[in-house]
Amino acid sequence: MTSTNSGSSTGSSATASSSTSSTSATSVTSSHTSQTSAPSSGLSSPSLPPPSDIHRVLLLLDIQVAMLSPPPVGVPQSQTVHANLKHILEHARSANPPPLIIHVRNNGDVGDPDEPDAPGWQLIFPPLPGELIIDKRKNNAFAGTTLASVIPTHAEIVVAGFQTDYSIRATCSAALGRGNEVLLIRGAHATYDRIEVLHGGGITPAWRIEQDIEAELEEAGVHILDMKDLPGIFMDR
Repeated sequence: MTSTNSGSSTGSSATASSSTSSTSATSVTSSHTSQTSAPSSGLSSPSLPPPSDIHRVLLLLDIQVAMLSPPPVGVPQSQTVHANLKHILEHARSANPPPLIIHVRNNGDVGDPDEPDAPGWQLIFPPLPGELIIDKRKNNAFAGTTLASVIPTHAEIVVAGFQTDYSIRATCSAALGRGNEVLLIRGAHATYDRIEVLHGGGITPAWRIEQDIEAELEEAGVHILDMKDLPGIFMDR
């Protein structure tokens, strides 16, 4: 679980906001690679179509066991978000043609719920042949990874996963900066309640943070869609 402090969140239902990112360490593994193996520094991936043939990407960020565990380890709406993510992935896999599906897996620090090889590090949805796994340590999934070499700038990117105010925000912003069209699905991303260390303290609920980030990203150029829009998201248009 990434944060802007150490590269991982605390795994509790309330996380404090902060401002710096962790050191990057990245690998890309084939969908045939066992999830129980720690990420390597090498590069191996399924055969990809040429960049000119990649028009749409489903980018699944940090959809790992820790994030969807029962609260307080998982996000407050873990059951609802889990069901929505499963529905999105099923639609993507059944699309004709399907998008390129990329599972981005966060490698937390020692002791974090998503520390490599910890139970919480495992992906919720095992990748199928032809789908990629990309390991990251920063909030921005393009930073220090091979993601930019996999996704061409003309491709439309559908984003879902965790955490709204960290990896979702940073990766959507980076994708916009590259020139990609970016779609974020409401109800398919989430975060934790946030302990406010400034402005008198208190707790900002997760749903408020999610709404605020959606508004921020929409103003920047991200298209915010609802689950009811799902039938048309992966269709050619």
